[in-house]
Amino acid sequence: VQLQASGGGLVQAGDSLTLSCAASGRTFRTATMGWFRQAPGKEREFVSAIRWSGGVTDHVDSVKGRFTISRDNAKNTVYLLMNSLKPEDTAIYYCALDPGATIQKQARHYNYWGRGTLVTVSS
Repeated sequence: VQLQASGGGLVQAGDSLTLSCAASGRTFRTATMGWFRQAPGKEREFVSAIRWSGGVTDHVDSVKGRFTISRDNAKNTVYLLMNSLKPEDTAIYYCALDPGATIQKQARHYNYWGRGTLVTVSS
C-alpha cells in the first residue's frame, strides 16, 4: 500500500486548508484511514480517522468542530478539511492506514504511512 499525502502549506490563523491522502496498491475490504500530526519537539498525535466502510469518524478533542475527515471510495482518497486553523495546528501531517475495522488512536495500529505534508499556521 502506498499513501500519498498532499495539500499542506503556509496559511494564516483562521484560514482553511484541505489535505488529501491518495491510497494505491493493495486494497482492504475493511480499513481505517487516519491523520496524525507531529509538531516540532512533540510526539506524533492522532488527529482524525475514518472507516472506509460505513464512514464512521473520530477526531481528537482539540480539532472537533474545526476539522472534518471524509473519503471518496471511488478515488481511494481521504480528505481532511481544516477550518479555523490555529498556530498550534502547525505540524507535519501524516496519513496512515490501519487494516482493522475499528478506529484506533494509537499510531502502532497503523501499518502503512505516507510521507507527511507540512502545515504552517502563522498568527
